[in-house]
Amino acid sequence: MSRINECKLPFSLLQFYNTATYPCSYLDDQRSISEVATPPHLITTEVYGELVRNGFRRSGIFTYRPNCERCSACVPVRIPVERFVPNRSQRRCAKRNMDLRARELPLVLFDEHFELYQRYQAARHPGGGMDHDSHEQYANFLLQSRVDSRLIEFTENGELRMVSIIDILNDGVSSVYTFYDPDLPSASFGTYNILWQIAQCSANKLPYLYLGYWIRESRKMSYKAGFRPIEGLLDGVWQELPPEGNATRTT
Repeated sequence: MSRINECKLPFSLLQFYNTATYPCSYLDDQRSISEVATPPHLITTEVYGELVRNGFRRSGIFTYRPNCERCSACVPVRIPVERFVPNRSQRRCAKRNMDLRARELPLVLFDEHFELYQRYQAARHPGGGMDHDSHEQYANFLLQSRVDSRLIEFTENGELRMVSIIDILNDGVSSVYTFYDPDLPSASFGTYNILWQIAQCSANKLPYLYLGYWIRESRKMSYKAGFRPIEGLLDGVWQELPPEGNATRTT
């Protein structure tokens, strides 16, 4: 059942519908259904923040959350930044990438970014469909936004290493998507990016970093459970997940 009626903002003007089923991106042989919030022009940064707190996230101007009939594997997760303590591996990652320089750029298409995106998809997600994205598909996915979004470019000695899209909410940062140089796997750019986002939350006194969904059975999602403590939205309540992210929920 939808829990949108628990939101404090006036959602009476929004409408919610379920998509048709489509192949799950994370679990083999599974079909997914998403609940979509519309119309996009009413989803302001404030409204979107409340939707995120209720388990939604966005892809371009498409705001959704999983709503599968017989599966509840997707758990929205967030890091309470004041209580976050990096482990030894994460501290090493931060030191290893201390020469990375971040700068905010306009939310527009840069050819160098698109080329890095193509290399990343081809190396990390071959055959997933996104490895053949056009300029238009890339722009619709990452550069279309009606909320407070930022494009962050990371370089090292003038070389492009990583690009990250984040949304700024009134209670935190929502991590939208990150891609990076796949030819340097030992750099652990993905881990560093989360550490950087945590630091941004802390510097701006924002209590949470929202990381989208975590799925226990998905290897692609396993890295999220390595950031401790981490909270999951289970049965409509944000609660700390036990070690290794072993969350249970009712269906």
